[in-house]
Amino acid sequence: MRGPGDGRTSGYYPVGLDLRGRACLVVGGGEVARRKVDGLCAAGALVTVVAPEARPMPEGVAVRLRPFADADLDGMALAVAASDDRELNARVARLARERDVWVNVADDPQAGNVVLPAVARRGDLQIAVSTGGASPALARRLRERLEREYGPEYGDLLALLGELRAAWEPRAIAAGVPPAARRAAWHAVLDLPLVELLASGRGAEADEQARAVLEQALADARS
Repeated sequence: MRGPGDGRTSGYYPVGLDLRGRACLVVGGGEVARRKVDGLCAAGALVTVVAPEARPMPEGVAVRLRPFADADLDGMALAVAASDDRELNARVARLARERDVWVNVADDPQAGNVVLPAVARRGDLQIAVSTGGASPALARRLRERLEREYGPEYGDLLALLGELRAAWEPRAIAAGVPPAARRAAWHAVLDLPLVELLASGRGAEADEQARAVLEQALADARS
């Protein structure tokens, strides 16, 4: 991601933005705009769409059926220019950058200062692919490959690991397990066939095996 006003076209810094409860603007109402809206809604953003015409949008999205106005950028954390009018998209980008509002331009990513990656989602697991705006088609192709390789069981795996971590880490810290030993315990958990168990519907067995490894790590620390 480039900083506001930075004219570079490469060297983006990949980050994850916490947009929960933050106001975000999407200019445009077509298929591309709808995809951007879906991604923002999934991130918990408060989304406003501005366009003379718009596809049906998710519940909770504020839709303004009118042309874009400069004031639409007021108070926005992020803007996405996704209309089918290149001149309008360029205008949105210019105004957003002048106001230090992060902006993505769907048809010309390097005109903005934010590049939105192609994302493969499996529950809370997100695998993002970015080409720095050079080839969105390649990013989509790689995302599709990742979606084939990493199935829904990886979302289940992340949910299991998150639950185990929340319960085990405080106990391990209280027991004086050093950071290196805690990391080793988690690597041992990941060496288990958890993905295969989850994919075959044997979630209880996956949970049992993971807990056994973590309990053994605690026992080893106490001995």
